[in-house]
Amino acid sequence: MTTTASTDPKGPGQLSFPRHSARTQRFTLGAPRAFTVSPDGERVVFLRSPSGTERSHLLWVLDLARGGTERIAADPGALLGGDGERLSAQERARRERSREGSAGIVGYATDAAVELAAFALSGRLFTAELRAGTARELAVPGPVLDPRPSPDGRHVAYVAEGALRVVGAEGDGDRALAEPESAEVTYGLAEFIAAEEMSRSRGHWWSPDSERLLVARADEAPVRRWWIADPANPGQEPARVAYPAAGTPNAEVRLFLYALDGTRTEVVWDRARLPYLASVHWSSDGAPLLLVQARDQRTQLHLAVDPVSGTTRTVHVDEDPDWLELLPGVPAWAPDGRLVRIADEGGARVLAVGDRTLTGARLHVRAVLDIGVSDVLISASAGRAAATAGPDASEVGEIHVYRVNELGTERVSDGAGVHSAVRSGAVTVLTSARPDRAGTVATVVRDGKELATIASHAATPGLSLRLRLTEGGAQRIPCAVLLPSHYREADGPLPVLMDPYGGPHGQRVVAAHNAHLASQWLADQGFAVVVADGRGTPGRSPAWEKSVRDDFTVALDDQIEALHGLAGAYPLDLGRVAMRGWSFGGYLSALAVLRRPDVFHAGIAGAPVTDWELYDTHYTERYLGHPAEQPAVYTANSLVEQGRLARTAKPARPLMVIHGMADDNVVVAHSLRLSSALLAAGHPHEVLPLTGVTHMTPQEQVAENLLVLQVDFLRRSLGVARG
Repeated sequence: MTTTASTDPKGPGQLSFPRHSARTQRFTLGAPRAFTVSPDGERVVFLRSPSGTERSHLLWVLDLARGGTERIAADPGALLGGDGERLSAQERARRERSREGSAGIVGYATDAAVELAAFALSGRLFTAELRAGTARELAVPGPVLDPRPSPDGRHVAYVAEGALRVVGAEGDGDRALAEPESAEVTYGLAEFIAAEEMSRSRGHWWSPDSERLLVARADEAPVRRWWIADPANPGQEPARVAYPAAGTPNAEVRLFLYALDGTRTEVVWDRARLPYLASVHWSSDGAPLLLVQARDQRTQLHLAVDPVSGTTRTVHVDEDPDWLELLPGVPAWAPDGRLVRIADEGGARVLAVGDRTLTGARLHVRAVLDIGVSDVLISASAGRAAATAGPDASEVGEIHVYRVNELGTERVSDGAGVHSAVRSGAVTVLTSARPDRAGTVATVVRDGKELATIASHAATPGLSLRLRLTEGGAQRIPCAVLLPSHYREADGPLPVLMDPYGGPHGQRVVAAHNAHLASQWLADQGFAVVVADGRGTPGRSPAWEKSVRDDFTVALDDQIEALHGLAGAYPLDLGRVAMRGWSFGGYLSALAVLRRPDVFHAGIAGAPVTDWELYDTHYTERYLGHPAEQPAVYTANSLVEQGRLARTAKPARPLMVIHGMADDNVVVAHSLRLSSALLAAGHPHEVLPLTGVTHMTPQEQVAENLLVLQVDFLRRSLGVARG
């Protein structure tokens, strides 16, 4: 697939692209998101900031019963009286886990009829009447976290100071249902591991009849404490955080059924054997449904809960010799009471309903989006049961929406792109990001007929995208190639910048315009930029993802295969090759220059994981096992160990290491240990510390200058003249 998309040349005015991208949060501000469709098909609720540069999101309602008009349901500025937001430490941590960099109303929950919404602002509780368009504050103890209305709209549950509390929707009868026994205990919140690695961002769930709640209790007392300091401010005390590093204890998680009068019953399962509470589903279609995993993630049970006694019965068991992937939207009950799940069977990732498998090797199922009476709505990409088999290269990076039932599969989304959907009844909000145009379009459809397009106020990037989606090497590795917008064949070969993530859960080669903007800007500085999704990355097949079991270094092998596979078709100067990346991509970039200096001539490692024993349990042990049981595997995958051997790597290639000093996910100790090993080995490198920066880099000036400094380093290291 080749795409050249032009954008408004006046777009950002006098702003440079890095500054414009930072100010607009990568051109996401002003775009509608977080859609909810009312079951009567009359309203679509969503979040959107007023423009492409304003961070504060408002709560909106699209009124389909009144011709598709939009109206504001809640405005943070008005509700706070013009005061700025003040976030608690717990709220900042929640946003870090979800990679949320915007402000205002960043999340909300509704009742079953989608008539009442609840949300938190500055640690205060607010509700909005979605039909009337009025919002108000409920006076309750704070700081408030994760408020959720009951299905009947009569109550709101929320968390404050570790306690799960309930208040009437009119502000009456506020009381604590579950209060923490110590400072290390919280009720109703997701613990670090669940929020960071399991995509479980919540810790309380209402019963369909609004009479009870399932409430998670997390006790962090067993978890080791780390200290995150701010060296630029030596008078400030370090932050004390509970961090479950690989091989160390996790938080102890239990689950309770609470009645509104405060009586409780514990939900019982074999927590010693299956300690991870991965997901909870409670609907009118069946008993409460849990997914619990063993610590090694090779066994998981689907458990139905007796809501009276708290006992559980096993509905289904999954086992895998490598690991079991957690996927959005499952497990859940279908309206007829059958279990809906996504499974790895026959070399493919398939949708199963009850005892029937409804998809095959043609599709790689990624998520369940909605479960209807007559079908299941899923997100899927083209499947590849074998490493070298698969669809035509024209489908590289595409993700589509499908309707699936016993009669077959029907694709809902049209055209190349990355598509997703939210549905209730006959109304669907279909979101589509395409490679040939900027941004994402949100279309409201009823029974196949388009009703409205939800306006986006996102800024338009001032770049022309010169993108080729293709495949490289014998394994047909998905790749994106970007050349300078001004490049002509007579200009000859270009220095190469590999720009991957390259690891689990991080697909970078997607058929979407905005995903490649930073890579295009880098290309316009005089590089051929190559993004490659090798083994371990999602979207192809279970075997492809699980090829990294015990060995992350195969991801580097695939970067090299992709590079060499593309060299004959594109103007790539293999004598000047660099790699840059963040997080796992940072690990990969440092590994490239240390292990393969014959191929890579420079590297930029942003927030790299250098010692896997310093990273968290659920992620690391999934791929590398327990460090006490597989110490040699951890050593073989360690960048610190590779750094100690750097004296034998000839020639020594330049490396820039970048790290946020406030990072509580990949702590700065990773980069400091790598730098120490490189220094002892005499390997040249630069370290760029980012004061006050976490694993995200939302600060506008920091985000802009990071790109500028990286280009300067690449030019110096590869001998590229300034354009």
